[in-house]
Amino acid sequence: MNIRDDRLSRSFMFLCVGAALMLVGIQWFAWAANSQNPPGILRRSAWPTKANATSQTGVDAAAIARSDARLVVSLSERRVSLYRDQQLIKSYPVAIGQAGWETPRGSFHVFEMQRNPEWRHPITGEVIPPGPDNPLGQRWIGFLIDGRTHVGFHGTNQEDLIGQAVSHGCIRMRNQDVVAMYDQVALGTTVEVRP
Repeated sequence: MNIRDDRLSRSFMFLCVGAALMLVGIQWFAWAANSQNPPGILRRSAWPTKANATSQTGVDAAAIARSDARLVVSLSERRVSLYRDQQLIKSYPVAIGQAGWETPRGSFHVFEMQRNPEWRHPITGEVIPPGPDNPLGQRWIGFLIDGRTHVGFHGTNQEDLIGQAVSHGCIRMRNQDVVAMYDQVALGTTVEVRP
Protein backbone atom coordinates (compact mmCIF):
# COMPACT_ATOMS: atom_id res chain seq x y z
CA MET A 1 0.00 0.00 0.00
CA ASN A 2 1.43 3.38 -0.88
CA ILE A 3 1.01 6.66 0.98
CA ARG A 4 -1.65 7.94 -1.42
CA ASP A 5 -3.85 4.83 -0.90
CA ASP A 6 -3.39 5.13 2.87
CA ARG A 7 -4.45 8.79 2.86
CA LEU A 8 -7.42 8.00 0.64
CA SER A 9 -8.61 5.18 2.90
CA ARG A 10 -8.19 7.35 6.01
CA SER A 11 -10.10 10.20 4.37
CA PHE A 12 -12.89 7.83 3.44
CA MET A 13 -12.98 6.44 7.00
CA PHE A 14 -13.21 9.95 8.50
CA LEU A 15 -15.95 10.83 6.03
CA CYS A 16 -17.97 7.75 7.05
CA VAL A 17 -17.46 8.36 10.78
CA GLY A 18 -18.38 12.02 10.35
CA ALA A 19 -21.56 11.16 8.46
CA ALA A 20 -22.53 8.62 11.13
CA LEU A 21 -21.96 11.14 13.93
CA MET A 22 -23.98 13.74 12.05
CA LEU A 23 -26.91 11.30 11.67
CA VAL A 24 -26.77 10.44 15.37
CA GLY A 25 -26.77 14.15 16.18
CA ILE A 26 -29.78 14.80 13.95
CA GLN A 27 -31.72 11.92 15.53
CA TRP A 28 -30.82 13.09 19.04
CA PHE A 29 -31.85 16.67 18.21
CA ALA A 30 -35.19 15.48 16.78
CA TRP A 31 -35.83 13.34 19.84
CA ALA A 32 -34.93 16.17 22.22
CA ALA A 33 -37.10 18.66 20.34
CA ASN A 34 -40.11 16.33 20.35
CA SER A 35 -39.81 15.35 23.99
CA GLN A 36 -40.62 18.82 25.32
CA ASN A 37 -44.25 19.24 24.24
CA PRO A 38 -43.71 20.99 20.90
CA PRO A 39 -46.49 23.07 19.40
CA GLY A 40 -48.38 20.79 17.04
CA ILE A 41 -51.75 19.30 16.44
CA LEU A 42 -51.86 17.55 19.80
CA ARG A 43 -50.40 18.49 23.11
CA ARG A 44 -48.65 15.27 24.00
CA SER A 45 -47.65 13.57 27.20
CA ALA A 46 -44.36 11.86 27.90
CA TRP A 47 -43.61 8.83 25.77
CA PRO A 48 -45.73 6.00 27.10
CA THR A 49 -44.05 2.96 28.58
CA LYS A 50 -45.49 -0.25 29.97
CA ALA A 51 -44.96 1.11 33.48
CA ASN A 52 -46.75 4.43 32.92
CA ALA A 53 -49.10 3.62 30.05
CA THR A 54 -52.28 3.67 32.12
CA SER A 55 -51.54 6.93 33.90
CA GLN A 56 -50.13 8.81 30.89
CA THR A 57 -52.22 7.50 28.01
CA GLY A 58 -55.32 5.89 29.49
CA VAL A 59 -54.32 2.53 27.97
CA ASP A 60 -54.55 -0.57 30.10
CA ALA A 61 -51.03 -2.05 30.46
CA ALA A 62 -52.36 -5.51 29.51
CA ALA A 63 -53.60 -4.12 26.19
CA ILE A 64 -50.08 -3.02 25.23
CA ALA A 65 -49.06 -6.60 24.60
CA ARG A 66 -51.98 -7.14 22.18
CA SER A 67 -50.43 -6.86 18.75
CA ASP A 68 -52.74 -8.88 16.53
CA ALA A 69 -54.74 -5.83 15.42
CA ARG A 70 -53.84 -3.92 12.25
CA LEU A 71 -55.32 -0.73 10.78
CA VAL A 72 -55.35 -0.19 7.01
CA VAL A 73 -56.30 3.26 5.68
CA SER A 74 -57.39 3.66 2.07
CA LEU A 75 -57.06 7.35 1.22
CA SER A 76 -58.91 6.96 -2.10
CA GLU A 77 -61.84 5.17 -0.45
CA ARG A 78 -61.62 7.36 2.66
CA ARG A 79 -61.98 4.39 4.97
CA VAL A 80 -60.00 2.72 7.74
CA SER A 81 -60.33 -1.04 8.14
CA LEU A 82 -59.59 -2.89 11.36
CA TYR A 83 -58.09 -6.36 10.97
CA ARG A 84 -57.38 -8.93 13.66
CA ASP A 85 -55.42 -12.06 12.70
CA GLN A 86 -55.84 -11.14 9.00
CA GLN A 87 -59.64 -11.12 9.44
CA LEU A 88 -61.57 -7.92 8.63
CA ILE A 89 -63.39 -6.88 11.81
CA LYS A 90 -64.84 -3.49 10.86
CA SER A 91 -64.44 -0.69 8.33
CA TYR A 92 -65.15 2.97 9.14
CA PRO A 93 -65.55 6.10 6.95
CA VAL A 94 -62.95 8.81 7.57
CA ALA A 95 -61.92 12.32 6.57
CA ILE A 96 -58.32 12.81 5.42
CA GLY A 97 -55.79 15.62 4.98
CA GLN A 98 -56.57 18.55 2.70
CA ALA A 99 -54.29 19.87 -0.05
CA GLY A 100 -51.07 21.09 1.51
CA TRP A 101 -51.71 18.99 4.64
CA GLU A 102 -51.98 15.55 3.01
CA THR A 103 -52.22 12.48 5.22
CA PRO A 104 -48.81 10.77 5.01
CA ARG A 105 -48.63 7.39 3.29
CA GLY A 106 -46.60 4.48 4.61
CA SER A 107 -46.38 1.99 7.43
CA PHE A 108 -46.47 3.25 11.03
CA HIS A 109 -47.22 2.07 14.57
CA VAL A 110 -49.52 3.50 17.22
CA PHE A 111 -47.31 5.26 19.77
CA GLU A 112 -49.84 7.23 21.80
CA MET A 113 -53.46 6.85 22.87
CA GLN A 114 -55.53 9.36 24.83
CA ARG A 115 -59.10 9.63 26.01
CA ASN A 116 -60.67 13.10 25.78
CA PRO A 117 -57.52 14.83 24.49
CA GLU A 118 -56.76 18.54 24.31
CA TRP A 119 -56.27 20.05 20.85
CA ARG A 120 -53.58 22.55 19.90
CA HIS A 121 -54.19 24.46 16.67
CA PRO A 122 -51.26 23.74 14.32
CA ILE A 123 -50.93 27.37 13.21
CA THR A 124 -52.09 29.60 16.09
CA GLY A 125 -51.13 27.33 19.01
CA GLU A 126 -54.56 27.89 20.62
CA VAL A 127 -55.42 25.05 23.04
CA ILE A 128 -58.99 23.74 23.22
CA PRO A 129 -59.79 21.53 26.23
CA PRO A 130 -61.84 18.30 26.03
CA GLY A 131 -65.54 18.85 25.39
CA PRO A 132 -68.10 19.37 22.62
CA ASP A 133 -66.04 22.13 20.91
CA ASN A 134 -62.84 20.05 20.75
CA PRO A 135 -61.91 19.16 17.14
CA LEU A 136 -60.24 15.91 18.33
CA GLY A 137 -63.47 14.53 19.72
CA GLN A 138 -63.34 11.82 22.36
CA ARG A 139 -60.24 9.80 21.40
CA TRP A 140 -56.73 10.25 19.98
CA ILE A 141 -54.68 7.41 18.45
CA GLY A 142 -51.32 8.88 17.39
CA PHE A 143 -49.13 7.12 14.86
CA LEU A 144 -46.68 9.75 13.55
CA ILE A 145 -44.74 12.78 14.75
CA ASP A 146 -43.20 14.67 11.85
CA GLY A 147 -41.28 17.56 13.32
CA ARG A 148 -43.89 19.70 15.07
CA THR A 149 -46.90 17.98 13.51
CA HIS A 150 -48.68 15.06 15.17
CA VAL A 151 -50.75 12.75 12.97
CA GLY A 152 -53.30 10.21 14.15
CA PHE A 153 -56.88 9.04 14.24
CA HIS A 154 -59.32 11.12 16.24
CA GLY A 155 -62.97 11.97 16.62
CA THR A 156 -64.40 15.29 15.48
CA ASN A 157 -66.92 17.95 16.37
CA GLN A 158 -67.84 18.20 12.65
CA GLU A 159 -69.04 14.71 11.74
CA ASP A 160 -70.75 16.04 8.59
CA LEU A 161 -67.25 16.43 7.04
CA ILE A 162 -66.45 12.69 7.25
CA GLY A 163 -65.60 11.44 3.76
CA GLN A 164 -63.88 14.67 2.70
CA ALA A 165 -60.28 15.90 2.50
CA VAL A 166 -60.45 18.59 5.20
CA SER A 167 -58.00 17.82 8.04
CA HIS A 168 -54.47 19.01 8.82
CA GLY A 169 -53.14 15.54 7.94
CA CYS A 170 -54.96 13.55 10.59
CA ILE A 171 -57.63 10.93 10.00
CA ARG A 172 -60.95 12.13 11.39
CA MET A 173 -63.65 9.68 12.43
CA ARG A 174 -67.14 9.86 13.86
CA ASN A 175 -66.84 9.90 17.65
CA GLN A 176 -68.71 6.61 18.11
CA ASP A 177 -66.41 4.96 15.54
CA VAL A 178 -63.13 6.17 17.02
CA VAL A 179 -64.29 5.13 20.52
CA ALA A 180 -65.10 1.63 19.21
CA MET A 181 -61.78 1.39 17.34
CA TYR A 182 -59.81 2.73 20.33
CA ASP A 183 -60.93 -0.27 22.36
CA GLN A 184 -59.67 -2.67 19.67
CA VAL A 185 -56.10 -1.37 19.26
CA ALA A 186 -53.09 -0.88 21.51
CA LEU A 187 -49.71 0.79 21.55
CA GLY A 188 -47.64 -0.80 18.81
CA THR A 189 -50.59 -1.62 16.53
CA THR A 190 -49.53 -1.41 12.87
CA VAL A 191 -51.07 1.38 10.77
CA GLU A 192 -50.79 1.17 6.98
CA VAL A 193 -51.80 4.26 5.01
CA ARG A 194 -52.33 3.48 1.32
CA PRO A 195 -53.25 5.66 -1.68
